[in-house]
Amino acid sequence: MGAHLPEREVGTAELQDGIGRLPRGLLARLTGIERRRIASDGEYASTLGLHAARAALEAAELDPLDIDLLLFASASRDMVEPATAHILQDTLGSRAHALDVTNACNSFVNGIDLARSMILAGRARRALVVTGETPSRVMRPRVADMAEARRSFAGFTFGDAGAAVVVEPVDRGGILDIDTETFSEHWTVGGIPGGGSRHPRGDEYSYFTGDGHKLRGVFEKIGASILDRVRARTGFEFTDYTKILVHQVTLPYLERFVEVTGVPRDRLEVTVTSLGNMASATLGVQLDRIFPYLSPGDRVLFMGLGGGVSIMTMVWERS
Repeated sequence: MGAHLPEREVGTAELQDGIGRLPRGLLARLTGIERRRIASDGEYASTLGLHAARAALEAAELDPLDIDLLLFASASRDMVEPATAHILQDTLGSRAHALDVTNACNSFVNGIDLARSMILAGRARRALVVTGETPSRVMRPRVADMAEARRSFAGFTFGDAGAAVVVEPVDRGGILDIDTETFSEHWTVGGIPGGGSRHPRGDEYSYFTGDGHKLRGVFEKIGASILDRVRARTGFEFTDYTKILVHQVTLPYLERFVEVTGVPRDRLEVTVTSLGNMASATLGVQLDRIFPYLSPGDRVLFMGLGGGVSIMTMVWERS
């Protein structure tokens, strides 16, 4: 496991001063985010991923050439084409089968699932799954009025980070259960419209826009049922997990998640207040923080939430 945070730290008050036209202290009050890390001009999604990948390989005592599958699993990318996995691989020095996996904030967990599937199918021996998230690049730099601020609000929660994990067969433990649920009828709730065939160019389409209240309502409505299925299938109660890692958008959103699902708050690894919404890197950074304190047999429940809309869970046991 490895993770990387940019050195530059930006407080929410400083961020709001740059945006303008918002009541003083509004962003901090509504999000509970005090600060976040922001990539510098010379840092890209692949840069953050590269640092995390090197950390993961070093921790596993592996060389880049020991990897035969490289997945760059991220909502961010360096460019539309080629796949960022190739840019990362060129700098990393590996020779693996390389491709991108993208599914909004669930990209990293989807990448781990895909790596596991390819190993089980005999298509790979050892995989490196990497995310490098730079969602701060899609924040609207200034707002003209409160209506524009509301449309852009979700983008003001973002922070940048990278994470990586080595996926390989283990004798005991490992990934015990995976579940997914997709509700694509809600794809219009939020996103970045530009860069594709609908809006190939134009600055106005390059900023994150969406309705945070609608997105929160969707997750509240559909989020608890998947946890019920995981409990019924595995027999594990929330207290059977050492930690429960959850995608975090804002602090009020996380507190509402606890209220709706009954997840014990002391099982969470809270990162949103100091690092913001790191998109798909959120769960990876949380795992990296708790990894040194886990003992063999300790279980971790992952719960990812992604625009589109998708929900994903993974049960993992330290081997």
